[in-house]
Amino acid sequence: MAGSGAAASALSSPWRALLQRALDANAHLRHSTYFQLATVGAGGRPANRTVVFRGFQEHCDRIQINTDARSNKIGEIRNCPFAEICWYFTDSWEQFRISGNIDVIDSSSADPAKLQHRENAWFASSVKSRLQYLGPEPGVPVLDDDHIKDVHLDPSAGPVDAFCLLVLDPEKVRHVTYFLLPYIY
Repeated sequence: MAGSGAAASALSSPWRALLQRALDANAHLRHSTYFQLATVGAGGRPANRTVVFRGFQEHCDRIQINTDARSNKIGEIRNCPFAEICWYFTDSWEQFRISGNIDVIDSSSADPAKLQHRENAWFASSVKSRLQYLGPEPGVPVLDDDHIKDVHLDPSAGPVDAFCLLVLDPEKVRHVTYFLLPYIY
């Protein structure tokens, strides 16, 4: 996980130290790296899904999420960049609600620094994780794993077009513990 430890604490907001503590306390639970991402969908309706925490961007509190550029959330975010994540840690009974703007970084980005963040995120992912971006479009039912048999991914090759990095820039963080009152940062 990027940015953990004492060095990160000196660079980050107070809520990040609490989040890091919750991540560490719940690290033995595989699901502790999953959280819900809510965006504004078609017609202003909420759209929610579970995503994987991919760490913080270096030297800041921005949260990274890998996703498929072909998914519905990309259009939703481009239409309205406001989003909120909700993260619940089952062992420590804590919830974090983090809202802010999301930046979509795909292969069409003109910013070399953003493209470098995207490439870094690609190579930080396992080869198995990268393979999903060569599969069918999200939302298309997959009946078997036959499509994987003919897929080849060069582990040293950079990101494929379907790979997209989302970066949430937190504006408001609410930390709720079920033994204490909620606190807003």
